[in-house]
Amino acid sequence: MGSGRWDTDVYTAAADYRAASGLGAFDYSDRARRGPRHTWRAHPSLDPLGLTLRESRDSDEHPDSLAVAVLFDVTGSMGNVPRVLQTKLPELFGLLLRKGYTRDPQILFGAVGDATCDRVPLQLGQFESDNRMDDNLGNIFLEGGGGGQMHESYELAMYAMARHTATDCFDKRGRRGYLFLIGDELPYGKVKAREVREVLGERLPEDLPLAALLPELQRRWHVYYILPAGAAYAGNPEVLGRWRALLGQNVIELDDLDAVCETIALTIGLGEEAIDLDEGLADLADVGSRAGASVGRALAGVARRSGETAVSGISLLGAADRTDERPGNSRL
Repeated sequence: MGSGRWDTDVYTAAADYRAASGLGAFDYSDRARRGPRHTWRAHPSLDPLGLTLRESRDSDEHPDSLAVAVLFDVTGSMGNVPRVLQTKLPELFGLLLRKGYTRDPQILFGAVGDATCDRVPLQLGQFESDNRMDDNLGNIFLEGGGGGQMHESYELAMYAMARHTATDCFDKRGRRGYLFLIGDELPYGKVKAREVREVLGERLPEDLPLAALLPELQRRWHVYYILPAGAAYAGNPEVLGRWRALLGQNVIELDDLDAVCETIALTIGLGEEAIDLDEGLADLADVGSRAGASVGRALAGVARRSGETAVSGISLLGAADRTDERPGNSRL
């Protein structure tokens, strides 16, 4: 997957059509929820049952693909996240492309619920470079469930991303993709073989501890966890402590949910060494975003670690050199 190019005019025309037709941006979910609970299903384009691979591939059109996955909790208070993402897609792509953070981003959207009780505990779209990502996002079923025990099945989503994705950025160039988990609760401590069988249709010989899965996942992905304001467990020390034990400084507290797309874009820009934080915040001001203060607070720790990494010599290219290195990545 991943052919075609993003077009903001196409996005706007689709939004205008839905508005004129009386349809919401998440029409599939709206229609499904009008039926009885036992009929609730993932949209066929996002159903992980029988999943082989979600692929991010190079092409003549996109020779330097970079895989980006955004998976969000759709339970309880987190149900508004996909709605915000859908309205902010133009800003996300505008920053990634026009500001030269990366040349050929391919974005997968997915959703996480609770495999212990939800009808639809996992949804995974395809990696896309064009407006089909808006379609995938709009097909997500917003179940709004969860078990009420401060856990959701993030570990099941992490398992799928570790073992059921193929990305040319890693396989051909040794560059990790970017995985963003947006939520406010804890992962379960292990991937359960029973849930893998029921949700993915795959036989796992035995339960897999999350601690054993994480290095496998991080080999291919830069993994970030974003905890936004307004969520039920925003600021909760137990949630933050557990995720920080797993991901270190890649845990991002965001005090404004409306800044989530800008936060994702600048995190990628920092990771690709296309910008430093001050440059990224200047880019936000340049495109008219009001998210700069929130993004600056959220990414201070990420930016500090990125700077330390560059100085230590782990990365041999400075931000300006790396940007100039890639054709078509000149900054405006």
